[in-house]
Amino acid sequence: MSNPLLIKAFTTGGAVTKRRLVKFSAADRTVAQAAAATDLIVGAATELDAASGARISVVLAGIADVEAGGNITRGSLVTADADGKAVAAAPGSGVNIRVAGVALVSAASGDIIPVLLAPQQIQGA
Repeated sequence: MSNPLLIKAFTTGGAVTKRRLVKFSAADRTVAQAAAATDLIVGAATELDAASGARISVVLAGIADVEAGGNITRGSLVTADADGKAVAAAPGSGVNIRVAGVALVSAASGDIIPVLLAPQQIQGA
């Protein structure tokens, strides 16, 4: 169950599916669906899909509902897969990736899970 603290409207720089992680787009005040662990993830799209150039609400702080793209164990840091879904963050040694936050429940692919948003960069050990 989501508990957003800060929601902001952005213009989309591409189509964004509901409950997917989003990144900053090429222009100021625009976001796009995240497509890699290295993307500058900023938050999660809310419950509505948005076409390119449309307005979308993005949860920037708090707990957001996000679709899982694989098996995730509660407490794990999550990042984006190629479809903007949350997956467990597991960078290789010396590799830097961006994470969206912490999964609050365990999940399988396709589950909608609460993620405590805490965007940051981590490096594999």
